[in-house]
Amino acid sequence: MTAAPTDAASSTAQGADQGAGQWLKLLLEAGPLLVFFVANAAFGLIPGTAAFVVATVASLIASRLLMGRVPVMPLVGGVFVIVFGGLTVLLDDDLFIKIKPTIVNLLFAAILAVGLASGRHFLKLVFDGAFQLTERGWRVLTLRWSLFFVVLAVINEVVWRGFSSDTWVAFKVFGILPLTVLFSLSQIPLLLRHRLEEADGAGTPDAQEGAAPAEGSEAAAGARAPAG
Repeated sequence: MTAAPTDAASSTAQGADQGAGQWLKLLLEAGPLLVFFVANAAFGLIPGTAAFVVATVASLIASRLLMGRVPVMPLVGGVFVIVFGGLTVLLDDDLFIKIKPTIVNLLFAAILAVGLASGRHFLKLVFDGAFQLTERGWRVLTLRWSLFFVVLAVINEVVWRGFSSDTWVAFKVFGILPLTVLFSLSQIPLLLRHRLEEADGAGTPDAQEGAAPAEGSEAAAGARAPAG
């Protein structure tokens, strides 16, 4: 008779841990961007880029120590920050850091498109088993994310070519991440519509095309943005 309260307490604790993990992940991803913004405002773009690189390395190390691993998307993005940020500082040329988001987003879009064409859903690696979708659900979600990354690349090109460096930095810090989160949240209806039941019938053709949404963490999963 005491199993139900115990299970409820366990579920509550697990949910709290997951929530704390999401906030930690957001802090680790947004922290270097905030350092970039502040350092750019105080010292200029080149010193700001140097601070961005250092903060990114620190974030990757902290992610490994605190979370036990470094998620795929932040790892790839971090490597590009180190490479393009390093070139910016060494060559004293801000072109490299400005085109970095364009290249990264186009790379992500291309990887997803290739996976879609070959029947492999690389988003499963990104979301790390947070939810299970029908085959059609993965295809639609992959297509949408691929197109979204292309849109981000185009917007970045417009902003850095047409506006001041300070405006571009502000957009990078306060534009790209919020846009990505909003886009992620907008995909929740798709996740609900195409989510597989974890219990009976998950492997049947009918379940794969029309499973009812299971109660779970769609909002948290949808907000887990593969930011570039």
